[in-house]
Amino acid sequence: MEELEMQVSRVEQLIASGDFVGLENFLNEMNISEVEELIDELPEHGPLFIESLNLNRAVNVFRILDFPTQNRIFKKLSKAKISALINELPPDDRTSFFSEMKDDIKHLILLLPPKDRVEALALLGYPEDSVGRLMTPDYITVKEHWNIERILGHIRRYGKDSETIDVLYVIDSNGKLIDDIRIKDVLMAEPETVVSDLIDYRLISLNAYDPQEEAINIFRMNNRVALPVVDAQGIMLGIVTVDDILWVANEEYTEDMQRIGGTEALDEPYLDVSIKNLVKKRAGWLIVLFLGQLLTATVIEHFEEQMASAIMLFALMPVIISSGGNSGSQASTLIIQAMALGEVTLSDWWRVMRREILSGLLLGVILGALGFLRIMAWQSFAHSYGEYWVLVALVISLSLVGVVLWGSLMGSMLPFVMKRLGADPASSSAPFVSTLVDVTGLLIYFTVATLILKGVLL
Repeated sequence: MEELEMQVSRVEQLIASGDFVGLENFLNEMNISEVEELIDELPEHGPLFIESLNLNRAVNVFRILDFPTQNRIFKKLSKAKISALINELPPDDRTSFFSEMKDDIKHLILLLPPKDRVEALALLGYPEDSVGRLMTPDYITVKEHWNIERILGHIRRYGKDSETIDVLYVIDSNGKLIDDIRIKDVLMAEPETVVSDLIDYRLISLNAYDPQEEAINIFRMNNRVALPVVDAQGIMLGIVTVDDILWVANEEYTEDMQRIGGTEALDEPYLDVSIKNLVKKRAGWLIVLFLGQLLTATVIEHFEEQMASAIMLFALMPVIISSGGNSGSQASTLIIQAMALGEVTLSDWWRVMRREILSGLLLGVILGALGFLRIMAWQSFAHSYGEYWVLVALVISLSLVGVVLWGSLMGSMLPFVMKRLGADPASSSAPFVSTLVDVTGLLIYFTVATLILKGVLL
């Protein structure tokens, strides 16, 4: 932090003195990540920093910025720098940037040479959240009959333009992907070895139309730095590298956390979101939750007259509501996380239900026993519940068992319902589950109380 403050101070001095040659030298000596931090600290000078950096470093800084920052800087760059940036950005990063720009990309695509223009339009033709939007066509392919000497010569000639040379891809004469081999295996092999001696046909690939979430799970399970992308016929189209997957995984995690918190996903960093958009993103869910709580009030009003003679039941109501909401939120969060990690699929709903019935019942029994002990303790010291305290304790205990069981079931099943309907499971967020369980939990509580206490306290 202290080093960053010194860098900020130094940059401000150079700008104030008009020493832009010194600024250029200073920025070009810094790490890419340090320049990115400078842009965060001095956002008003972001365009100046990108203009001052040499082209290669400017591209590398620009590609690691979030889109709102990219867009803000891009609008203030010179036409020459814009053209140079667009042409030098790797295809996958360029596609990502164009995707966010949406309607503003026509004149940008015209800045590309014909070959790159066709390439950019092809990548943009894939669905927005598909693997095709992440892939780059810059990779190295080899043929089965090539020997090590020919492979190394091929790498020396074309490796500079490749996204990565850690993995080489074996294709046939029609461009169909056969297998991949690691550069380590090539370097360790004898010169006369041919590619067919190195491949094992244990190929892992992605389809261009696969969801990006699926690609995240495949990368996680297979420990790869890059994976090939093919079409339905197995023709190789490109590769996806782990750095792009990490960006997508971070975005997915951020969106899920925001939805679990009961808000729509923000499209930009929190501090960059206008108050108007922040309110708009949060208002929808708050209105839904508010309407849900109105149902809670309706349930209370319905039973109010019956419960008037047993006022202590209203005092114990928060215990019931919070326990059901907490158990539902726990179950919902666990299932959403399991879905995100690929541990649970739609077909597992019945197994999840059986587990939640058992665990919800056991958790309810535990809380029910504690509730009974609480009533018994207060009765022993303060006689708060009168001569029918055992019945009151029984109401609390049985209600807790029912509410916790119901909360666990609702919380675990809602993500499946949302996914089945094509929505994001994270939308069945903790506040939504909690509100839903509040309403049904009160129905369970007051129904149990009516059945047990009717003719005694009611």
